[in-house]
Amino acid sequence: MSSLQGYVDRRVLLVLQDGRTIVGVLVGFDQRSDIVLSESKERIYSIDEGVEEIPLGLYLVKGDQILLIGELDEALDNAVDLDNVRADPIAPIRY
Repeated sequence: MSSLQGYVDRRVLLVLQDGRTIVGVLVGFDQRSDIVLSESKERIYSIDEGVEEIPLGLYLVKGDQILLIGELDEALDNAVDLDNVRADPIAPIRY
């Protein structure tokens, strides 16, 4: 848990079990690693089109749905032209 404390008030990227990618500012978390993000957006990747960003605003993610969380370098992230990024969407996890 203490490792998440270092991410508070920083822009992070979450990859969820269903394949979604969420970017936002980490404003809080709890003992189950449930995450609260502000200014969040879902990034939808496509092999045919650029990355689409859908604004979500204040967003709660259950900790058991998170596969990966990491801090984004805002300068590098802002330098990337998402309209020119082509990628296959991440497939959801199958149990």
